[in-house]
Amino acid sequence: MTTAVVLVLCLAAVVVVLVAYFATARRQGRGRARTAVEADVFDEFDELDYFDPRTLQVGDTATVEGTRFKAIGALHLMRQGDEWTEHLLDDGSRRVHWLSVQERPEGLEVMLWTPVPAQGMVPAKSMLIMEGVEFFPGDRGTVAYRAEGMTGLPERGLLDFADYRAHDGRLLSFQRVQGGQWVASYASPLTPGSIQVDRKP
Repeated sequence: MTTAVVLVLCLAAVVVVLVAYFATARRQGRGRARTAVEADVFDEFDELDYFDPRTLQVGDTATVEGTRFKAIGALHLMRQGDEWTEHLLDDGSRRVHWLSVQERPEGLEVMLWTPVPAQGMVPAKSMLIMEGVEFFPGDRGTVAYRAEGMTGLPERGLLDFADYRAHDGRLLSFQRVQGGQWVASYASPLTPGSIQVDRKP
């Protein structure tokens, strides 16, 4: 009887470990699935011939896909042991973008996030339609952040997020400072060589 109990307990422990491993792998770094094309793009950022987005600093002037931006702020985000940075870029016309830079096991992921009118929308746990496109729910949760520069946010706090993906691969994300309103952005992966930076003096 004792042997049977020990075997059952061992099997239960193995199941718990496997479940925890796969759950962590799915949640890691906001858990967005990648296409093969995106994986190739992110891997190429490790080439030495290109500007390394990980070295972008508040105060730098960056040209991203032909548009000139000033890096006016940054959020340093942390979730379950993962850390990444989102840079606030201002093009001088009151239209801001976020540039997210995150290291993943497959390579460096660099995304340019363009705001879209959310018009008071709340991210549901089911499919939603944005500008005529169907988006399906992905990862959601809460991250801790530390703000740097001009972000309009408290120095430290928590951000809620909800990610979605369309069938054509387009990404949509909702974010809000806890207690605030949701804002939405589309993402597009950046290719190596699409970012050039003039260092601040």
